[in-house]
Amino acid sequence: MGILGMFLLGSCHNHDKEQNHDGHDHSEHTDDHAGHNHAEEGHNHAEEVAAASHSDEIIFPVAKAEAAGVKVETIQPKTFHQVIPTSGQILAAQGDETTVVANVAGVVSFKSPVTDGMPVRQGMPLVVLSSKDMMDGNPVQRAKVDYDIARKEYERAKGLLESKIVSEKDFNAIKQTYENARISYEAVAKNQTAGGQVVTAPMGGYVKSCLVNEGDYVTVGQPLVSITQNRRLFLRAEVSEKYYGYLKSITSANFQTPYNNKVYSLDDLSGRVLSYGKASGGSSFYVPVTFEFDNRGDVIPGSYVSVYLLSSPMPDVLVLPHTALTEEQGLYFIYIQLDAEGYKKQEVMLGADNGKEIQILSGLKAGDKVVTEGAYQVKLAGATNAIPAHSHEH
Repeated sequence: MGILGMFLLGSCHNHDKEQNHDGHDHSEHTDDHAGHNHAEEGHNHAEEVAAASHSDEIIFPVAKAEAAGVKVETIQPKTFHQVIPTSGQILAAQGDETTVVANVAGVVSFKSPVTDGMPVRQGMPLVVLSSKDMMDGNPVQRAKVDYDIARKEYERAKGLLESKIVSEKDFNAIKQTYENARISYEAVAKNQTAGGQVVTAPMGGYVKSCLVNEGDYVTVGQPLVSITQNRRLFLRAEVSEKYYGYLKSITSANFQTPYNNKVYSLDDLSGRVLSYGKASGGSSFYVPVTFEFDNRGDVIPGSYVSVYLLSSPMPDVLVLPHTALTEEQGLYFIYIQLDAEGYKKQEVMLGADNGKEIQILSGLKAGDKVVTEGAYQVKLAGATNAIPAHSHEH
């Protein structure tokens, strides 16, 4: 009985140790598994945060950006003007205009620079046309040869006519050929110099536009220079009565033509305010404002234009050119450069618009590097390229 009792006690003791050992191992395994899961969850969360921080970034390689014409500018506050948008008309200049054309074929050279707006007098040399070393030869020399032959033939036929050897009909044909050769030669010979044929101004006035460049080859009848007797044109803007109180503060204007969508600045055309109406007309609710500016370039008198009247200055304003903006469903966006290859799409609120530049009310701060040219190319890059979260480093 004693031996049996000792055996039972030993068995119970061993069973308790095995249970304790199994419990310890299970708890250790559970703790290790929980710690491993927690570490993996933390790692996944870090990846999600990193992905979220780069999800709106557009990657556009430097080489591709240069090829697409992308230009970036650092934006700083500047003085802007309050703008009154309206419409108007370019009034035709009073005075005759003429276009000087080439009377011979040749290569263009200038005796002195011909610039838009410069005054000219009648007979003033403008362009020299040289035909030296050309396959067709010098047109003046060819005209002289034709003239000399026709003159000798005419003089011979004139003597034969008296003796009735040449009929009067044949003589008239020979005389006609001679007169045509004489007229052609005199037309090109009067302004011929050692350097070539000199083309002069047919009347006094101002150069509206020079239509050729140094070294251009021109043919007979090709336009060379446009001359006007009136140097100035007028821009008449029609302003709503509600802006009447601002008319005294208007200093200049920009206008946009419908035929080429180009925006002209009166400051660049030596423009100035000529007058503004003191009241609206009997059949109109608009007050006229008239500007005067140089008649040069490709502005067509009589055309209707969009006008941006520039009023009181506004200091420290953030502005961007129109080329920096893209539009989506009535919202406007710009692209800010983050680094050499990274760009961010940013929504902005717009303010005053002078036709060339536009005020930015929100979404932009001083010092931002903004894409001012090629914004549409950056937009396409953002729409077509999916950028992985860890593919780009700063």
